[in-house]
Amino acid sequence: MPDITVLLRAAGQGDAAAADQVVALLYADLQKLARSRMRQSGHLTLLDATGLVHESYLRLYARLQKTEGAEQQAFPDRKHFLAYAARVMHTIVIDMVRARQAARRGGEFAHVTLNTAVAELAPQGDDEILRVHEALAELADLDPRLAQVVEMRYFGGLLEAEIAETLGVTERTVQRDWQKARLFLSMALKTC
Repeated sequence: MPDITVLLRAAGQGDAAAADQVVALLYADLQKLARSRMRQSGHLTLLDATGLVHESYLRLYARLQKTEGAEQQAFPDRKHFLAYAARVMHTIVIDMVRARQAARRGGEFAHVTLNTAVAELAPQGDDEILRVHEALAELADLDPRLAQVVEMRYFGGLLEAEIAETLGVTERTVQRDWQKARLFLSMALKTC
């Protein structure tokens, strides 16, 4: 099995085949992230885990290709890649929720789906997802590292040791950051 770090470096230098190979090798990890993300959002999007992975792939591929000629590589290792993938999946779900809310508020196009079970679901959690997203954005303004810890742990499913290594801090720092972030988000969501 080729080294992911070597492939990420090659993809960052514009090698499209390396970018494809990275996604192929990490596909199972991306599926796991997507299933986790879909569980957290309920059935509030029209995407399934596979659709979310494929939508994320398009954005991840674009990011890999943008780094060509850049002094700094996009993803130094697997953990950074998966942390970014978690952020991309979070963004995709938020964008879909916002689009659905805009459509509910007078959007001119009717949404058509072939899956009738999805259409029967109550859209009760859209506001909650947006409140969590806004609280996380507010946390990022106050302390970006706390927001990164939340994204990597909650959305990315990374372990404390992996987060510590990715951020270059100790595991104990990650534990304290997680506690602070949970407290902040809890208080922010109560005031909404």
